[in-house]
Amino acid sequence: MPEQATSYNLNLLSEENVKNNVLPYYGLESSEITQIKFKDTDKQRAVYKVSSPDKSYCLKKIYFSLEDLLFVYSAVEWLYRNGIKVPRILPTKSRSRFVNYSNMLFILTPWIDGEKCSYDNNDHVLASSVNLSKLHSCTRNFKPIDGSSDRTGFEDQYLSLQKHFQQMLLCSNLAFKHGDKFSKLFLQYFDTNILLAQTAVNIAATINNNNLNKCLCHLDYVNKNIIFDANKDIWLIDFDKCKLDYRVHDISYFLRRLLKRDNTRWDLELTLNTLDLYERTYPLNLDEYKSILVYLAFPQKFWKISRDYYNNISKCNKNSFITLLSKTCAKSDYQLQFIYGFTEYIEKKFNTKLV
Repeated sequence: MPEQATSYNLNLLSEENVKNNVLPYYGLESSEITQIKFKDTDKQRAVYKVSSPDKSYCLKKIYFSLEDLLFVYSAVEWLYRNGIKVPRILPTKSRSRFVNYSNMLFILTPWIDGEKCSYDNNDHVLASSVNLSKLHSCTRNFKPIDGSSDRTGFEDQYLSLQKHFQQMLLCSNLAFKHGDKFSKLFLQYFDTNILLAQTAVNIAATINNNNLNKCLCHLDYVNKNIIFDANKDIWLIDFDKCKLDYRVHDISYFLRRLLKRDNTRWDLELTLNTLDLYERTYPLNLDEYKSILVYLAFPQKFWKISRDYYNNISKCNKNSFITLLSKTCAKSDYQLQFIYGFTEYIEKKFNTKLV
């Protein structure tokens, strides 16, 4: 497994060092190299653009193990063979799919030129939903190659959200105890957010997980990883987080990122159009709709900001937390109205009552 970030690694990751010690494995030592992303955390990663006279490439220093890399390689190859446009991991001159330089793993893929998905462009959003449904449909029987890690999700929503719900109640007790500016803001919006949380928990308790379809999930299906090329074809990049999981995890993550923005703020019509196009390829059942509703109902940021504040109240920047909470709470009523509308839609669609 690659070692964790050190100052020694930081020097090794300079453009010059990478050019001299990694690119020769690909026969690209005469190419230009530019570092375009660097993240120096426990999961240290770096991304470079490699430009040769006729082609450009993306070189990544990955942060996970060789076994995880085999899983990611398997996922990309499976999708490629099933007509999903993905940048394949290219071989070295010796036919290896990675370079091990000073106990750090590097992979090379083609550089995908194009425009990232715009959440303000409905055509982009809807096309991305169709692409996601095709990805899920063609990976229902996905199996990684031998030697891959066991990358699986399948989290029980009810157990997870019940824990979060209890933490929100604990935060309310702390808010009454401290009575500071953050606490007063928290309590001002607590009723709306605890209603959202309670709704999520109540519906999650009724989900039959056996009815949730499993497949390969990208798990970072957001606009920066969805690229429209000059021909308007969609390319999906960055499979670092991919796992076998319930497909609703991918769908819900994509929708929440879309809906929490100001310009598409809890837009029910856009959500229903997005799901309608998804279902034309791969229909969703009642339990899957419940799961999506639960994911979108729970006030994730309200819970997380308040939890982090009270866990660090003696040493945090209180004004920063107040600003974060204020921005989040400004959308709480819109989220609640969205959940009412989405619940009504699901109940009519399946002729049932959810709670």
